[in-house]
Amino acid sequence: MASSMASVLLQSSSLCNSLTKTIYRGNYGFITRNRRYPFSLIPKALAFQNNGLCRSFRDVKGTRKSLVLGRGELLIRFYSSKGSPGMNDPEKDSGVGWPILRRWDVPWKWQTVFLTMFACAISFVLTGLVETAVVPYLGFKLEDLSLDDKAELLFVDQFIVTAVILGVVYGFTGIFKPLPDDIFCYKLKDPFNLQNGWLLWAGVGLVGATLAITLTGAIQALLNGENPQRETDALVRLLPLIGSSSISTACLVGITGVLAPVLEETVFRGFLMVSLTKWVPTPVAVLLSAAVFAIAHLTPGEFPQLFILGAALGLAYAQTHNLLTPITIHAFWNSGVIVLLTFLQVQGYDIRELIQGS
Repeated sequence: MASSMASVLLQSSSLCNSLTKTIYRGNYGFITRNRRYPFSLIPKALAFQNNGLCRSFRDVKGTRKSLVLGRGELLIRFYSSKGSPGMNDPEKDSGVGWPILRRWDVPWKWQTVFLTMFACAISFVLTGLVETAVVPYLGFKLEDLSLDDKAELLFVDQFIVTAVILGVVYGFTGIFKPLPDDIFCYKLKDPFNLQNGWLLWAGVGLVGATLAITLTGAIQALLNGENPQRETDALVRLLPLIGSSSISTACLVGITGVLAPVLEETVFRGFLMVSLTKWVPTPVAVLLSAAVFAIAHLTPGEFPQLFILGAALGLAYAQTHNLLTPITIHAFWNSGVIVLLTFLQVQGYDIRELIQGS
């Protein structure tokens, strides 16, 4: 045999005798009807019907892993890395050979997707309304605040919104724990791995997004005879804060480079895009989530650029299955604008004229 032997003990309740299965080391885990549980060990051509009593198992390293099993519901199949008569590699069966085309094993149904996205939208609106109503009662008068105070208030506002919406997402999906390892995955490990290194592919995605968006803008300008409409309103509102002080700049970078990317990527890529792969191929899920991402910004003139950015973020995430990849791209994209405008402001340029002129 090319690989060494190992064993996994499936532990059950007192009504189910412990079962020991001999397996071979390999690259895939075991398959249930609804999801795949990779744990780097493959039994060779084994299959059995679950009796509804086994609830957990331990791998050869002693790590405890839980399963959600129903009586007689799940058929657990084991695959060998080289296959066996009547059993093929599940990824080959699905026609998936490229990492970027892999789907996620999503445990929830469409109702959870709809309710979660609806709850996120409602939470965003209600949080803004509550904050607007509460601020005066806390003794703050916006017209009397210094620029640094306004920047700090914006940071607190974004932090609250991020915490509330992430709480909604994790609240709705938490009932399906334990989740597969690649859902809501934020792993710092192997940043430059050629296949799924999060930092490597963040760089690739950032360069690709920049080139694609630049080309899109050039095509729009060529077709329309003028520069495309840009999302100037938000930037114009931030202009008094940009470059006014180190505190204001730090708050703006924290908002655009940390809080907003973590929130938006977790919602649009980590939840929505992943959920869509339950019903459609990964490339289609990338495009659909990118469209929702662009529409959610409520800037019709910026839709083409935001859609391209969302697609680049989705493709990079699909390659690595690590949310740090799109978060890093999004962070550099957002905060890069603030840093550039701050630099131009310090150099004496009229950034208001630059933005409105563009």
